[in-house]
Amino acid sequence: MRKLPLAPFTVFKLLRELRTSTADRRPLVLGGARSLVDALRHELVRDGDAAAVREASLGAVDGAAGLVYVLAGEPTEEDERALRAADVAGVPLIVVGPEPTTPVPYALATDVLPLRPGERFPIEELGRRLAGKDEDAAVALGSKLPALRRGVAEALIARVARQNAVIAAAVFLPGVDFSVLTLNQLRLVLRLAVLYGQEIDAERLPEILGVVGTALGFRALARQARGLIPIAGWAVQSGVAYAGTRALGEAAIRYFETRASGGGGPEPGSPGADRA
Repeated sequence: MRKLPLAPFTVFKLLRELRTSTADRRPLVLGGARSLVDALRHELVRDGDAAAVREASLGAVDGAAGLVYVLAGEPTEEDERALRAADVAGVPLIVVGPEPTTPVPYALATDVLPLRPGERFPIEELGRRLAGKDEDAAVALGSKLPALRRGVAEALIARVARQNAVIAAAVFLPGVDFSVLTLNQLRLVLRLAVLYGQEIDAERLPEILGVVGTALGFRALARQARGLIPIAGWAVQSGVAYAGTRALGEAAIRYFETRASGGGGPEPGSPGADRA
């Protein structure tokens, strides 16, 4: 019988870590043009917890998971004061609105999401940007606000896939890379479970074992490819780790989306999940 690459203690330690890191109760704060803020809030709280979103006018931004500021046009002095307050408080800031002709004060250019007349709010992209600022806060928000889930999930998968690709390319000692790659995959699946409002307990262990089994398959494929192409084998192994992690994450999303909607579904990494 093949020995599992991760000890049970490591798995349970990871479960405790996730419970602690995803217990973030900070709300997402909205500010800016009132009519647009109301419209954005309506989209964000649909089928979710309205308490997870509040307006900046109801209190300071201190203690917020982030501030999403909606501009109706070029930033005004009032807008600049509000953006400065978020900067001083150290609150992550994302700006949504018409493309400005000048830089938005206190906001990085990459944190300004364009919103053209008649377009819907870029909710998925907002989830990705929030995850880029603070993954724990974004996962906690997504667990309460289904509208953000897809964007946050895609950001998580992309980051872990890139990380595993680098690890797979850099590590050549047999067996050394496997436990690290598998641990990253386990953490990814469990964070996705939290994101989709799934309880993390002993009932998740079959899913964890499914992740381990999937990782074994990716590892074997990578080693076979490296043996066939010894010179560029590191690149092949890196590509397999990247593609395998992304495939695992997408299968987990489909699985948890099905469970969140009240249906059943195959385990991540299972043949049924791949066809879902």
